[in-house]
Amino acid sequence: MKIFIKTYGCQANINDSEILAGKLIKDGNILVLNENEADKIIVNTCSVKNKTQSKILCYIKKQINEDKEIEIGGCLVKTYKFEERFPNSKIKIIDTINTNKLNTPIARINNDIAIIQICQGCLNTCTFCSTKLARGNLKSYRIGDVKRQLESAIKEGAKKIYLTSQDNGAYGFDIKTNLSKLLKELVEIDGDYKIRIGMMNPWHLRKIKNSLLEVMENEKIQKFLHIPVQSGSEQVLKDMKRIHTVSEFKEIAKEFRNKFPREIYSDSTIATDIIVGFPTETEEDFQETLNLIEEIKPEVLNISAYSSRPGTKASKLKQLSSEVVKQRTKRLNDLYLSYRRKLALPVIKN
Repeated sequence: MKIFIKTYGCQANINDSEILAGKLIKDGNILVLNENEADKIIVNTCSVKNKTQSKILCYIKKQINEDKEIEIGGCLVKTYKFEERFPNSKIKIIDTINTNKLNTPIARINNDIAIIQICQGCLNTCTFCSTKLARGNLKSYRIGDVKRQLESAIKEGAKKIYLTSQDNGAYGFDIKTNLSKLLKELVEIDGDYKIRIGMMNPWHLRKIKNSLLEVMENEKIQKFLHIPVQSGSEQVLKDMKRIHTVSEFKEIAKEFRNKFPREIYSDSTIATDIIVGFPTETEEDFQETLNLIEEIKPEVLNISAYSSRPGTKASKLKQLSSEVVKQRTKRLNDLYLSYRRKLALPVIKN
């Protein structure tokens, strides 16, 4: 059968599609590059943003109108009732999440890049996030299994290794190990490759900060730190049920800057995420966010307008007007573009 996979969302979702593609090919199917050639379309969905959900629904509706056989997997199937939205259609819900992530057949989108999931789920209870509803509690994969996956990727020609999950900082807490110990094992593998560590929440990073910064000195690890602060307001962080403080974020960022200054390490990068327009965010709260970003000047800033997601606690709060959220998002983006130009950094589009 000729199959096309349409993927939305994060690196973990992309890797889930690569794993799915590997299994489909092993079973004798043919993966095609567009919908027109396909007998079946598999949509790997994302549940993070309303905007993405709208795109997914429009895409599925279009393919149904084309009379295509459709299977739907990914995070959104846990929080959205596709059968009710598309009755009397040939859609089928499948599980692309609870599958073997390591050392299985894989068809990579880019042979130079190997995405390796080191764990799934998280230990967090953020009031705005629906990913936990789909991915569940933390499940870390054994160091030996991750090592074998990395060794296979290097033998197959991968040069860039992206370690990913819903929260890399929590890796190993459920199996009595941690991210620093994993990295120390991985960098011992021979080969010409560079590891980039994916997102880590600050409150987990605090437990391994010193050992992590130490192992990141290794030349096989990119000097890239992705720590999502989400807001510069301590009150909004409490409302989000984020269990870190703005001060803690600043401390981690400054320690990283001191350890890996851009003058010496050209790849030294701090990335963070901001949610604009959380229901309880006041103008004063938002100004604190602007002040924080102006002070830290992260090289990568992922800006998201708040999306009310079904099943989350924040969805039950009174929402800010779309106009306020839109206006604040523009102000933050303007600030980001302004300091990137002053620092002579290339503009990165979200």
